[in-house]
Amino acid sequence: MIILNARSTDNAQLNESVRAAKGDCEIVGCIGERFIGAGLSDKTINIKGIPGNALGAYLNGAKIRVDGNAQDAVGDTMNEGEIIVNGNAGDAAGYAMRGGKIYIKGNAGYRAGIHMKEYRGKSPVIIIGGRCGSFLGEYQAGGLIVVLGLHKDGKRIVGNFPCAGMHGGKVLIRGNAEDIIFPDKVSAKRATEEDMSAAKGYIKEFCSVFSIDENEVLSSPFTIVTPDSANPYKRMYVEN
Repeated sequence: MIILNARSTDNAQLNESVRAAKGDCEIVGCIGERFIGAGLSDKTINIKGIPGNALGAYLNGAKIRVDGNAQDAVGDTMNEGEIIVNGNAGDAAGYAMRGGKIYIKGNAGYRAGIHMKEYRGKSPVIIIGGRCGSFLGEYQAGGLIVVLGLHKDGKRIVGNFPCAGMHGGKVLIRGNAEDIIFPDKVSAKRATEEDMSAAKGYIKEFCSVFSIDENEVLSSPFTIVTPDSANPYKRMYVEN
């Protein structure tokens, strides 16, 4: 594995070194460098520190693991691959993503999963281990978002206005979500075993990655949020 020190180069040179590397990379000393891994399809990148905005933007099959927090727009418009954040993530994680997986051990900021969509048989997945800010799943058109609420700070699992403008996909929130106000155009109800079947494999994988007890997580009820089937915008954004 090739070791790259982010402190000994500038942002553009670091990204060029990652692209040019003949094999997997480990980046050390990372403090806010942007666009790491953008568009990559054939590498594993381990990051020590805090990558900047648009980590893994347009990712096309590569794997990125962050040993720390990440800033805004993790996985922006990613197409395939996986991003694992062993900490918290900023706003707009998974913006417009259309494939692949983003696993965030801690909390996420505002607008996680905004404009997520399914594309040519691909279905994106975001799992947030802690809580997330307002506008979760805003304008979501496809894919799966799971919020597990494993945080310990006493704050509500999801902020205000979740699933605003949602017209496709699913959101699973661990717990009864009784204190969350959803918009009129979505359905929020207790998830059945059938509702959970597709998500369980991802949740188990998430728990394995972060050494979390899957039995404890899956023993709780979940709330499933889906769009109103009569939503007139669904046909505009969701592939048939």
